[in-house]
Amino acid sequence: MSLMSFTYFMPTRVECGNGVSEKTGEIVKELGVSNVLIVTDRGVRGANLLEGIEQSLRAVELDYEIYDEVEPNPSAETIHKGTEILKQHGFEAVLAVGGGSSIDTAKGIAIMATNPGHILDYEGVGKITIPPLPIIAIPTTAGTGSETTNSTVITNKKTSFKLGVLSSNLFSDIAILDPVLTLRLPQEITAATGMDALTHAIESYTSKTANPVSQAYAMQAIKMIGENLTKTYFVGTDIESREKMLVASMLAGVAFSQSRLGNVHAISHTFGGVFNIPHGIANAALLPFVMKFNLPACADRYKDIAIALGKDVSGLTTVQAAEKAIETVIEMNQSMKIPLNIKDLGVSLDVLPKLVEDSMRSGNVFVNPRLTKASDIEKIIKKAYYGDLEDF
Repeated sequence: MSLMSFTYFMPTRVECGNGVSEKTGEIVKELGVSNVLIVTDRGVRGANLLEGIEQSLRAVELDYEIYDEVEPNPSAETIHKGTEILKQHGFEAVLAVGGGSSIDTAKGIAIMATNPGHILDYEGVGKITIPPLPIIAIPTTAGTGSETTNSTVITNKKTSFKLGVLSSNLFSDIAILDPVLTLRLPQEITAATGMDALTHAIESYTSKTANPVSQAYAMQAIKMIGENLTKTYFVGTDIESREKMLVASMLAGVAFSQSRLGNVHAISHTFGGVFNIPHGIANAALLPFVMKFNLPACADRYKDIAIALGKDVSGLTTVQAAEKAIETVIEMNQSMKIPLNIKDLGVSLDVLPKLVEDSMRSGNVFVNPRLTKASDIEKIIKKAYYGDLEDF
């Protein structure tokens, strides 16, 4: 049996360029639809980021309505309400404009427009039997990479659990990457979403199910993030670095749609479900601790990551070079004022058993490079809570 056996599938059409979102109408028109439901949040709408997109839809006579009730860590209830609006008006496609929460919500609505039951029925892999409505994704953060992934993440408010729905049917039909839409991102969101993209790339590169294609995407994403994230954070208005971060986020999304992720995401999703902590910040704070735990299993890959992040590892052992990757992540967090422990994020150890149990439900644990037991998850959470990177 070949050790190189893998499948690669990514059907999303990607349109990238400065101002390309102003061509949304003509791009969407090619799908053969006559109307769309725009799914977004009030922050995006309030920042007037929809203006050029709406104008382009009107220019080609595409009817639309705006559903702007998306919240961080979007809930099943939000998807249900959006689906009712879509069905009431007979919309033929879903257009997401925003961060990962908007794109995840749009995917959920597109699923439930064509499939029976409740969105929570589709937790897991490959349960969507009827293709959803066409999905067009326009990210306004660089970020989650959801525009090129085969998944959506939804919060079950009754159990405070964030669950994943994965299917080859969930790739967006079209992803539109316009760096102009990211120019006014607040610093803290630039930092959180940028570190989210870096986490995606690192976890994808080291996943047990990584393959040469996914690793090529992940490594390019790591390199581009290392070169551009802090510039977008400190300068903000540099269109070139903003565009490169958007592309890097997309590449990381392509990568992990093929390979899954790892323990960072297994744990961080529980923080979103239980404490409503923004996903990117949870990932960023957890990343050094999970990397330290994983180091014995993938030091050679962490060496690759250190080099991609611009570190000189000449004369170092593989383990020493791998440590440089962890140190660099910590330095990036520090420079962008991201907490170096999860206690400062609002995590409480009072519900530690639930955090461990919910983390172990994630399929990401099983592709994490180092074999992981419930006791390991407990140790990682405790170490991250106290900011202790020693004695892993």
